Parts: sequence; C-alpha cells; structure tokens
Amino acid sequence: MPNTFKIAVRKFEPFETTIQKLWTAFCDETGCTLKLEAVALGLNPLHNALLGKEHGMSKGDWDVVHINTDWIAEAYDNAILEDLAPWIDENPPEDYPQGWSDALLGMQTFGAQILGLPFHDGPECLIYRTDLFENEAEQNRFQKQYNKALKPPETWEEFHQIAQFFHSPEQNLYGSAFALFPDGHNSVFDFSIQLWAHGGALLDDNGKVFINTPQAVEALNFYRNIMNDETAVHPHSKTFDSIQAGMAFAKGEVAMMVNWFGFASMSEVISESKVKGKVNVSNIPSGPNGQGVSLCVYWLYAIAKGSCNKQIAYDFIRFATSKKNDKLLTLTGGIGCRKSTWNDAEVNRIVPFYKTLNGLHEQVGTLPRKTNWNAIAHVIDDMMTKLITSEVSIPELLEAAQFQINKIEL
Repeated sequence: MPNTFKIAVRKFEPFETTIQKLWTAFCDETGCTLKLEAVALGLNPLHNALLGKEHGMSKGDWDVVHINTDWIAEAYDNAILEDLAPWIDENPPEDYPQGWSDALLGMQTFGAQILGLPFHDGPECLIYRTDLFENEAEQNRFQKQYNKALKPPETWEEFHQIAQFFHSPEQNLYGSAFALFPDGHNSVFDFSIQLWAHGGALLDDNGKVFINTPQAVEALNFYRNIMNDETAVHPHSKTFDSIQAGMAFAKGEVAMMVNWFGFASMSEVISESKVKGKVNVSNIPSGPNGQGVSLCVYWLYAIAKGSCNKQIAYDFIRFATSKKNDKLLTLTGGIGCRKSTWNDAEVNRIVPFYKTLNGLHEQVGTLPRKTNWNAIAHVIDDMMTKLITSEVSIPELLEAAQFQINKIEL
C-alpha cells in the first residue's frame, strides 16, 4: 500500500509494543508521514513470510523485518536482504561497533556484507526462584532429605533432583518447565544444549551436521527421562513454546528452568508477574562428560531487498537500535543488545542480574550457520517429538534423523 511502512514482527508482546512506540517517536523526530503496518507473526509463519515461495522480501511486501540468526544464512543465500555496510559506513549507528559484544556481530556478517543490526538477545541460562532456594524451611528440608545444601544446580543430575524436590502440583508449583512445541526451534535448542553438556557436537570434521553419536544417545536418554517424569516437570511442557514456558515461570508456577535470559528479565518487568524480586540466573548445568554451554541465538532488524523505502528503513533501524531505544526495549520486556543497557544503573536496579549478561556470553555455542539449517532443524524437532511421545529406541531415532539430514546435506 502507498504511504505505508510495513514491518514483519516476531509475535511477542514486548516486541509489538516497542515497535509501536518506536515508530511514533521516529515520526515525531524525523517528520516521516508514512503509516506503520506492523504484522506480528509466530515463528513458522514469520519464516514463511520472509523466506517462503511468495518471495515477499524481494517483491516489496516488507520494508523492515525481524529475522533471527537461525535463518540469516538462508536469507543471504537467497539475496533477499539489503547489505547495510554502505549505509553504516555513511551514517553508522550510535557507538558502532564497539557498543555491542562481538558475540552479537558475527552471524549477520558475510565477508564485507552486514545484513542486520542486533536488537534482542539474551542467551539461554538457568533461571530460578530465589524465594524458594533461600527459604530456610526448604533448605532444612533439602538438607534432611539429601544430606547436602540446597543451591542452584551445577549439573543436570542435580537439576533433575531439585526439580523433584520442589514439585508440588497441589500448590500449582512444578519443579521445572521445558518448551517442546514443535516449531523447529524450542526442542532443537534443548537438544543442542544437552548434546554439548554431554560432550558432543553438532558438526563433524567436514562441517556436516552429524548427530548419530554416543554423546547424543546419552543426551537424549537424560532428556527422555526428565521429560517423562511427572514428578519433576510442568504438565504442559510438551505443548509449551519458550514464551509460554516463560510466562508459566512469571506466574509463579515453576521453581526453575533453562530458558532464554529474556524470560528472567521479563519476570521482573511485566505486570502479570508474581515473582518480581524473586528471580536470579546462573550458568547452564553441565553433564557428566561435558560442560554447561549456553546457546546464543539473537534477533536482528534487517531491510528487505525489495523495499521501496530503504532510506527510511535504515534511518528507522538506526534509530531503533540507539542506546536510548535499546534500553526502552529492555524496560518493555525484551532484551537489549548494547553493553550500555547491560550495565545501565536503572536497568540493574529493576533487574539486578542484568549485568551478568557479559559473563553469560563468555561460554556460548551457536547453531551452524548453514543455508539448509531450517530444514535440518525440523528433522531434529521431529526426532525430539518422537522421543517424548513414543517408545522408539534412541539409537533408532538418531539413525532415522541422520538419514534424513544426510539427504538434506547432499
């Protein structure tokens, strides 16, 4: 539509709210008269809208898009995003690039091309209720039951044990929660974290995805056991996506979980939260043969190749990723990407653990930057669904998944 500026938004209330606020402020500051059309889409609909057969990114259906680093190689291969490097050279964003961690600048860079600016981050981490872990009665009960002190788990074995300890369905409190809604993302992230924790890797020496390994067997054996343990896990975990799991925690239904840092922060700022002031984060638990490795997947603002409003699009994302507006997103419930936000005094007063983001980024893994990753991720996602809904043996599941992956990797 003429006189319309169209943005594809990842469906998440803090993103949607912030976009509206940013566009109003941008128009007030610049005099832009275009009307905003912000379309909020879930993960799979968003992927289809950006990278589907309709070629909307090339035809001008979008001006600015939210795109995550899982999809960036696919977008690069299809040449559907504007290279921001010339725009950045002419008029760089505030404090670019030193204002961001190096961990948030690599995935969108292809040679000299820069395909996006980071706006939402927050690696996966352990999120837990301090009011439960620091409760004297609970500490005494745990000491009596297990003959050791109650503290945030450092291993996945401890995580399972503590989840069972806190699990009290009669009080609408569950020991842990996971996100297994089959969207090609949630369970794939969990698989990667468990694989790393058990000493495995996603890629072989030739750079191909190879998951049919003894370490993967160990990882899936643990995951199947805990996911099917009704005395440790929120009963809706098999249908939760990460946002729903995060909301369950914010509503006080979950003692601890491994999820995106953003859901810990969200629990301190949204009105629905019942655990404000009772939240903390720590490193992801380790496995018996590996270490606790976090996962860093982040969201970018990018410009569609077919946009007819590229100058406005760049000016907007430059505006949206400023220090002021990075902080605005954070206080609305998202996770800003700038170092200035992570260390901001007001942010850390509201969310006391925000400054830990620097440390959490020191031990992070990333998913393979492959053009076919979305297809491979759906194979892993299907394997994980079968893992918790069937009795097929784990070696069979891995062999079948690897067969499908090999066909994609040809």
